Amino acid sequence: MTQSRPLRVLSALHSLEPGGVERDVLRFTKGWRDAGVDARIALGRREGRLEEEAPDVPYIIPKKGRLARIETESLWMMLRLPAIVRQERPDVLFFASNGLMAVAAVTKLRLGRDCPPIVLRTSNSLRPPHWSALHHRLHRALLRLHGRIYAAIVAMAPPLRDEIIEEMGVSPQAVTVINNGALARDTAERLATLRDATPRDHAGRHFLAVGRLSPQKNFALLLEAFARIARPDDRLTIVGEGPLREALTRQAQDLGIAGQLELPGHCHPVDPWFARADAFILSSDFEGLPAVLVEALAAGLPIVATDCAVTIPSMIEGAGRLVPVRDATALAAAMDAIGDDPVDVPAMRARAARFTLEATIDQWIGLFRKVARK
Repeated sequence: MTQSRPLRVLSALHSLEPGGVERDVLRFTKGWRDAGVDARIALGRREGRLEEEAPDVPYIIPKKGRLARIETESLWMMLRLPAIVRQERPDVLFFASNGLMAVAAVTKLRLGRDCPPIVLRTSNSLRPPHWSALHHRLHRALLRLHGRIYAAIVAMAPPLRDEIIEEMGVSPQAVTVINNGALARDTAERLATLRDATPRDHAGRHFLAVGRLSPQKNFALLLEAFARIARPDDRLTIVGEGPLREALTRQAQDLGIAGQLELPGHCHPVDPWFARADAFILSSDFEGLPAVLVEALAAGLPIVATDCAVTIPSMIEGAGRLVPVRDATALAAAMDAIGDDPVDVPAMRARAARFTLEATIDQWIGLFRKVARK
């Protein structure tokens, strides 16, 4: 970092396909720029439904090649990111996802001493509860090799810090807790206001899930659980898009709930869905600290969640029910009973306020300045 220009932070993304990590990086980059940081995004390809909500920030996009597609997106970034780093000369290189760790490692290897300090934010649990002991041991060994390349690692909530230290074998000083700035303060306020003003006098119970239609979210489990307890007027809405749409549609038909399931695709904003629903359901196999959970808290919407990350129990305390991962019976029972549970809406919204961009931005900038001086 020189005195002649502001701190420059370069974040890496594969694309603008809808996902929590992509939304986070877009939100962070705009917030950092508004705070005076020269924040930019290296984008493997400018494709995806988030194009419509992408902020006006600098995107550095390599000329398109035959590997610039979803099937080979990591390899594409491994090949192209080092040249972008040399061109942009950032003070800090930021990776916001476990899924980009291989790209970070190759970039560090190719640039050597010319590589700027790398900051990693883990986006998902490093020890998903459904993994076998062998899978866990192999993954831990790989993580411990990765741990050496980062100037700092960010945990999205306090419970994740110990997990990072143990799994990656890094020193406690290398891990900083910065609550995930999952939404802007005005978005949290808007979610609360709209839900308070929206009557929910519909027939039946309306369950809501939000996320990419991908294996990680295990919406197949959610459909199975819903089918077990659905009354004639009950509805389930899953807001999101992804490769499992056809499979989920077929499953709903097989379960006899096709007429009660709504798959509206990618929607922005999602506020009306949170306002009208009776309960929010998180059925994932693994997560880090999902932004949709913060949105549900901000709205004051009762929650049923799988115990898919160390962050989840404290996040939903007093807000809903926790069930084991991949347990359709437990998930169905919790969904069936969630309407009978009292929830502390003011406490939920106060908890969500700790996970806004405005509450965390100074910590991010302080961390970047610290590692840039090393």
